[in-house]
Amino acid sequence: MNRITIGMAAVLFGLGVAGCAERAPQGGTSVVLPSINRDLVIVAVLPKDTIGEKLPSEGLWSIKSVKWKAELGGFTQETYSQALGFPTNTKLTIHNLSTKYTHTLDVVKVISAPPADFPKGPKLSIKAEGDGKLEAGYASGPIKPGKSVTVTLVKAGTYLIGCAYHYDLGMHDVLVVGARATPGPQATPTPHGGGGGGGSGSGWGG
Repeated sequence: MNRITIGMAAVLFGLGVAGCAERAPQGGTSVVLPSINRDLVIVAVLPKDTIGEKLPSEGLWSIKSVKWKAELGGFTQETYSQALGFPTNTKLTIHNLSTKYTHTLDVVKVISAPPADFPKGPKLSIKAEGDGKLEAGYASGPIKPGKSVTVTLVKAGTYLIGCAYHYDLGMHDVLVVGARATPGPQATPTPHGGGGGGGSGSGWGG
């Protein structure tokens, strides 16, 4: 079987694929794209320092986090919804993985430790705020399907984030910024989940 590796995230993002992922040696994540035929497998390598976002019901699912004592969904740095973690001063790309919905990434509030107590019905800005620097009050502004914005993680901390359009449909997550920050476990797709806005993976993750 022939195997072709493509170092272009645009291929994956353009197709809106969330395939089987594995850690790539460059530090990104590799995803197997749909086969052209049974003798050819195409693997696209996602870039480092990227957050993908879309509704849990569009294929990211959601995960009930034991650590954060909350359900997280709509954001990933791998394949499926998970708590996010990046070093301080990272220049981060926020990419809308959806093929039909506009999203945002807003900082809902800053917390010092678990639990992630997401407020009900927060007033999140649709307009861009924060001058491209992620801290309290940051808002990405509208990100259309397949489009991206960049932001710099200027301040260490634990941020509750959400989409201004779809917060109540399960698009809220935890973003940890710090020297040792790492992503959490990913949601597990279930055959009959994903209805409405918050299709949950099975069980509780870390």
